[in-house]
Amino acid sequence: MNLEGVLEGLLFIQGDEGITLEEICKLLEISMNEAKTLLMKLKQTYEAENRGLRIRFLGNAFKLTTKEEHKVYYQKLLTTESQTLSPAALEVLAIVAYNEPMTRAEIDEIRGVSSDYTIRKLLAKGLLKEAGKSTIPGRPNLYRTTHEFLDYFGLATLEDLPKLDESPKTEEKMELFTSIYKEEKEKVEV
Repeated sequence: MNLEGVLEGLLFIQGDEGITLEEICKLLEISMNEAKTLLMKLKQTYEAENRGLRIRFLGNAFKLTTKEEHKVYYQKLLTTESQTLSPAALEVLAIVAYNEPMTRAEIDEIRGVSSDYTIRKLLAKGLLKEAGKSTIPGRPNLYRTTHEFLDYFGLATLEDLPKLDESPKTEEKMELFTSIYKEEKEKVEV
């Protein structure tokens, strides 16, 4: 197995959190020296001029980051990108707006997928902001909507959001039960 490729995938998956040398050793089941050698080899690959990423040691963890010299292009992307929001962005905004403040993990739990990239995009667009740290272990960031969010959706306050109907509809539940029962009954009669 190509451990360099596996390490690259691990760095990508960990995103902003990064991965420690100890975690690399444990996950790849290799020694500390082997992990350092593997990391240095992959780091050299990324240092090539034709690559847009690099490996950095930040906050006691190794992380994939963009190259500083390409920063002007990344800023252009954020300022010239279409102002329409993706379905994922709308979903994250709705979750945060109705439940703020929230951690990324809480958002991910509701969505069932990672929201890291979407949250970063919404932070860059100014529709979300960091609102302190949670008191749970690890003290993750809390996120909330901004005044720009209210402006974007034409709201004066969050109170103007449509009310959510939290009570389940009994008729729909009954029809679902009845339809399932009919399907099962038909299977038995065959």
